[in-house]
Amino acid sequence: MAKTIRQATFELLRQLGITTIFGNPGSTEETFLKDFPKDFRYIQTLQEASAVGAADGYAQATRKPALVNVHTSAGLCNAMSNILTASMNKTPLIITAGNQTREMLLMEPWLTNVEPAELPKPWVKWSYEPVRAEDVPAAFMRAYAMAMQPPTGPVFLSIPLDDWDKPAQGDPVARSLAGRVGPDPKRLAEFADLLSKAKNPALIYGAAIARGDGWKQAVALAEKLNAKVWAAPASERPPFPETHPLYAGGLPFAIGPLAKKLEGHDVAIVIGAPVFRYYPYVEGQYIPDGLRLLHISDDPAETGRAPVGDSMLCDAVLALEALETLVQARSATCDVCRQPHCMAPHAAAPAAAPAAASGTVMTALELFRTLRECTPAETVLVEESPSNLGELHTAWPVERPDSFYTFASGSLGWNLPASVGIALAERDSGRNRPVVAIIGDGSMQYSVQGLWTAAQQGLPILFVIPKNGEYAILKSFAVLEETPGVPGLDLPGLDTVAIAKGYGCEAIRVETVDEVRKVCAEAFKRSGPTLIEVPIVPTIPPLL
Repeated sequence: MAKTIRQATFELLRQLGITTIFGNPGSTEETFLKDFPKDFRYIQTLQEASAVGAADGYAQATRKPALVNVHTSAGLCNAMSNILTASMNKTPLIITAGNQTREMLLMEPWLTNVEPAELPKPWVKWSYEPVRAEDVPAAFMRAYAMAMQPPTGPVFLSIPLDDWDKPAQGDPVARSLAGRVGPDPKRLAEFADLLSKAKNPALIYGAAIARGDGWKQAVALAEKLNAKVWAAPASERPPFPETHPLYAGGLPFAIGPLAKKLEGHDVAIVIGAPVFRYYPYVEGQYIPDGLRLLHISDDPAETGRAPVGDSMLCDAVLALEALETLVQARSATCDVCRQPHCMAPHAAAPAAAPAAASGTVMTALELFRTLRECTPAETVLVEESPSNLGELHTAWPVERPDSFYTFASGSLGWNLPASVGIALAERDSGRNRPVVAIIGDGSMQYSVQGLWTAAQQGLPILFVIPKNGEYAILKSFAVLEETPGVPGLDLPGLDTVAIAKGYGCEAIRVETVDEVRKVCAEAFKRSGPTLIEVPIVPTIPPLL
């Protein structure tokens, strides 16, 4: 008997190593999920944005593509904010949705995805609905290739619900492919020469270095050049150890302030990031006078839209390796100990968290320092608390690769379900590092359903909700944009503890440093998630 389209597709997915599916089932997807294979795993979520977010976290943490199944056009619309984030995260996802029966598509019945290939654009690399049922397995293979080749990212397939039981035409064809783009030797030599001759070069590293597991190579190039290292603006993955003596911090994401930070450098090279990621408009020059800017990215869209700089298409980590062999070493004397080539961290370690006075509310900095002190060194941190980001980086510098994740898009609702996917990957890989997700009380409402999946999967995630009762980051924008009197910036009446308990999590409100320490000691011994709501002093932080 000939294989069905369903059988051929699952066989192909096995060959590609994709046996976990994230989703929220709908009527147009049940024909795909019928007689679900025992060697596959279905990670159920309660809403499609959570499915995409969890799959994104899982794919990033495993460095493998993930498969998401959502419900026709309605589910795809629900998922769009996190598809946007997956696109900007450059996460390889195969997102699938059912469509109505082919025989009825012409008259557009209820729940039809009317223009399936158009709906997810521009946030997918490729989208397609196969012309024939027989093309479905090959379409999956193409989707895999498109998702995995640089720049990696999400793709979308729409499959009419009556395709799955039709006969396949032969066995599916699985193909291997390369996922890295090498440098142009001539251009690379020019860049290396400019860096070697620079009087004061600067390295600006981006998240592609972290995605490519390139911390070691990033450190090697920085130390050979003895050059200051900046993180590109709003990096979603740290590209460099933040306690290294050459680390200068993150560049601001506004035009004028960013250029000011680069004053005094004569050559700067951006590796694995856009030039540049901006948000609030602050006028000024893109780069200071006297600076020559170089740019390396594997994404032609990034190199194409850069307003300044000389670009080269190349994998970030391959570029680091090649440049490190070509550049001339630069000697230097440490300003602190006066020793040549000194790489010792002379800066004082962060101070211990002071206990909040009796009856007072903790500051964000007190909370974050306490969390850092009482969680294991290898803890994976997931962050979506934009108004407290400065305090978090102060209290919790990232010292290990693959230990910090956030969203590249600024679209709230990714980090909670992503922490579920990351924790699942930690368990599947056997690393079993603790996962702490710090999410603002406003941010957590966007994909709150992810708490249920964490509970159902028994994942020992510690969700920390700093409660300030407001959209503090929007109040910061109101100051910058001079827009007083904006409604809707306060969040009264939220009980995140009750919400979390309703989804099956252990949940408690804590108010003191000692209570935070006690919960941390218990949370990672538990076989499921813990949520703590911690009131903090509300502040309106400066944006830049």
